[in-house]
Formats: sequence, C-alpha cells, structure tokens
Amino acid sequence: MDEKTFKARTKRLAVAIIKEVDKLPRSLAADVIGKQLVRSGTSIGANYRAACRAKSSPDMINKMKIVEEESDETEYWLELLVEAGLAPQNQITSVYKETDEILSMTVASLKTLRARQSSNNRKS
Repeated sequence: MDEKTFKARTKRLAVAIIKEVDKLPRSLAADVIGKQLVRSGTSIGANYRAACRAKSSPDMINKMKIVEEESDETEYWLELLVEAGLAPQNQITSVYKETDEILSMTVASLKTLRARQSSNNRKS
C-alpha cells in the first residue's frame, strides 16, 4: 500500500474512533476509556505521518514501532469497551477490523524495514 493511501486510512480510522467515542454512554468508566481510545486511535495516523518524514531507516523503524504500539493499544481499549459492557460488539466491529488491518500492515512494514536495514548493515 502506498504512503498516501495509508495516511488516508489512518486518518479515516481516527475520525471513526472519535465518532464511536461520542456514542458511548456518559459514565466515569466510559469517559476514561473513551479518552484513552481517542488518544491512541488518533496517534496512529499522527505517528505514521512522522514516520514518513523520518531522517533515516533507524528513525523510521522507531516511529513505525510507535504506530504498532498505538494500534495494539487501540485494540485493547476497544476490547475493554465491549467486555465492560460499554459498547456492543457489533458497534465497534468495523473500527476494530480496520485497526487490526493497520496493525498487521505496520508489523509487515517493520519486518521489511528491519530486513532491509540488516542487509544494508552486512554490506557495509
């Protein structure tokens, strides 16, 4: 997937997460989890954009690791919403699926980047 498309997907995910959080019931638990979810879910795209501006391969790998961590954290908060009974599974299914796809693509990109960096280090 190209950079422009991935940027667009991560931004759409952020908007979808914001909209889902706005649907949550008003309670202390929902507010706390919702804030965490908005932070991690919007951070995915922001950190991917930062990775696209990386100054070196190690810098890009470090920034992509943050994308991976934030995607995984977003899945955690979505799972918690369902398990705590704050949102029905069917309400968050599409957001969870998109987060999982972004996480999978990020992990694959990291493997490629690390392999490329390892290959370059052996050539030096």
